[in-house]
Amino acid sequence: MTGALSPDRYVASVECIGLDALKAAGKRAILLDRDNTLVPRDRQTAPDSVVAWLARARELGFKLCMVSNNWHRDQVERSASELEMDFISHAMKPAPFAIRAGLKRLGAAPDETVLIGDQLYTDVWGGKLAGVDTILVRPQATADLWYTHIFRIFERRALKGVPCEE
Repeated sequence: MTGALSPDRYVASVECIGLDALKAAGKRAILLDRDNTLVPRDRQTAPDSVVAWLARARELGFKLCMVSNNWHRDQVERSASELEMDFISHAMKPAPFAIRAGLKRLGAAPDETVLIGDQLYTDVWGGKLAGVDTILVRPQATADLWYTHIFRIFERRALKGVPCEE
């Protein structure tokens, strides 16, 4: 899969993303989706492995911000607080406005930022429209909103044959 609206990388999970490699590539800020990226849709909290990955990111000096389409501000705020990062809810991705707001909050330029999310048509497209590199992760749970299940059908077709880094 190649193109202007394709992810720069496709990986199995957030924890598979090498932070040292991101830093070496000049990245200093990470925008992260919440649902099924950091927090599985069928859970209230992020797995310990995600918490550890985020702690390592902070140790390396990365600035972090959660940018979520979730309309339940309390859920997003609680997760962001537990994961020690700023947040934006009601992001309306793929519209790039909330992503640009996240860049401003972090004081980061698009070329030094990466957006990580689990949906091609919201996270990746939104990141691309905002001018940031994107990393698509596999959804962390099969539970999803009814309309997301529909998008996943098209997403699977679009990603068919695209290797996923483990």
